[in-house]
Amino acid sequence: MKNIDLILFDLDGTLIDSLDDLAGATNHMLLSLGRAAATREQVRGYVGQGARRLVERAMPDASVEELEQGLSLFLSHNEEHIVDRTSLYPGVVETLTALRDAGMTLVVVSNKNVALCSKVLTTLGADGFFACVIGADSLPERKPSPEPLLKVLRDFDVPPTRAAMVGDSINDIAAGKAAGVVTIGCTFGYGDLEEIGDADYLIDSLPELLVLPLLQEV
Repeated sequence: MKNIDLILFDLDGTLIDSLDDLAGATNHMLLSLGRAAATREQVRGYVGQGARRLVERAMPDASVEELEQGLSLFLSHNEEHIVDRTSLYPGVVETLTALRDAGMTLVVVSNKNVALCSKVLTTLGADGFFACVIGADSLPERKPSPEPLLKVLRDFDVPPTRAAMVGDSINDIAAGKAAGVVTIGCTFGYGDLEEIGDADYLIDSLPELLVLPLLQEV
């Protein structure tokens, strides 16, 4: 049998490349509020802790009122254009198919609101792989808190030692370590390498999951 029964996946920067659409929504917000547009690389640094944190990072000097206005602008534009340029990373479908066929339970744990996660996955044809989707608004706490991961472990009655968290940011690795699961950092995502350097494993593409020792028959 394999060492792992359940794999928790981050979404943005792990399963999907959504940076161009996130940058589009960010710049729609900034320009609408009379501010200068951000570069793609700047937006990369804003991503990781949900929409509100992205808006706060994009406008660190904004008033509470402007932040709320910005959040509304960002969310409405992002929902309308959420898959204009977003795509699955290479090898995602093949990897998820292999994991599912091997009997793994697959779950998405994202800091994006759950309705948006579901919309993206459905539009890209990847929704059928996942037993459930946990978003930023599913629970009182989100990554880097371990609570979303711990809820999934409880719901599926899987001990932490038989689960793995796959993600591209410090939030994913911190949540995974706090939950006691194996952590797998994705070097191809949005986070800097030093953010995910403490992960138990690093992968340069999602298909590399399939050859990790913890997923081999023992």
